[in-house]
Amino acid sequence: MTLDTFGGYWSPLVWLLAFIVTFLIGYILWGLGEKRHKTGEQLKPFISGLAEPSKKDVHVQGGNVYWGFTESLKEYYKYATKMHTGILNDYILWFIGIAAIFFLVIILPGVL
Repeated sequence: MTLDTFGGYWSPLVWLLAFIVTFLIGYILWGLGEKRHKTGEQLKPFISGLAEPSKKDVHVQGGNVYWGFTESLKEYYKYATKMHTGILNDYILWFIGIAAIFFLVIILPGVL
């Protein structure tokens, strides 16, 4: 099955073949890599000869990094946090609903 569009065509078999070829190339490159695992001093990251800092010294909290962004969108976040329950089923339901709307908007006019 081929879907003709203004930008070309979309064929699932071509994409499947491209995925398989890409996977095989990646698998071959991974197979050519180093087989031995480094231990001891070689396992540490090189930071220009400096000692590695403790995890407490390098931890940056998200609230500090995104403070300006969240502060400027405070009104939006007040509204948006009411919709977010934290329950995975709700997020999946939203995803399926939006995907169904996209399907109807994109695919259905071409069929009719």
